[in-house]
Amino acid sequence: MGALLDIESLIRTIPDFPIPGILFRDITPLLKDKGGFRAAVDLFVERFKGEDIDMVVGIEARGYMFGAPLAYELGAGFVPVRKPGKLPGTKHSETYALEYGTNSLEIHDDAVGRGQRVVIVDDLLATGGTAAATGRLLAKLGAQVVSFAFLIELTALGGRSKLEGHDVTAFIRY
Repeated sequence: MGALLDIESLIRTIPDFPIPGILFRDITPLLKDKGGFRAAVDLFVERFKGEDIDMVVGIEARGYMFGAPLAYELGAGFVPVRKPGKLPGTKHSETYALEYGTNSLEIHDDAVGRGQRVVIVDDLLATGGTAAATGRLLAKLGAQVVSFAFLIELTALGGRSKLEGHDVTAFIRY
C-alpha cells in the first residue's frame, strides 16, 4: 500500500487540459522519478508474473512506457498500437470516442497471431474508447485478450463498462 501511495503522490493534476473542464492526470513527474517509475512498472510485473502471456500490446504513446518494460520482464513480445499514419505496410484500423473528441488506432495485420495471449496496457482508463478499440483490433487478428491493465482509472467516466467480459486491472482510481 505504501508504494501505491508514493506513486500516486507523483501524479500531477492539471485542470482544463487539453480543453476546459478536463482534469488531466499528468504522469511525467512519476516517469522522471527513478524510484516512482520502477515502482509503477513493478505493479504491472507483479500482477502478470507467472501468467502465460505471449504479447504485451501498448497503446500510443504512454502505454508504451509501461508496456515495453512489462513485456521485457515477462519474456513476452511487445506490440505498439499507433495513431493513423505512423505504421507502414498492411494494417487494421479502429475509430473510437474520447472524452473530448474522436480518434483512430492502427495495428499491423501480422502483429499478433491467432490465439496468442495478450495483455493490453495503457496509462489511463477514462471513457474506455481507446482500450475498447484496441480490443477490437486484436479480435480482428484472432488474439486472446487476457487482460486490460492501466496505471490509473477515472471511475466517474465509466470506461470499465466498455470492457465488459474482460479482466481489467487499474492500480490507482480517481
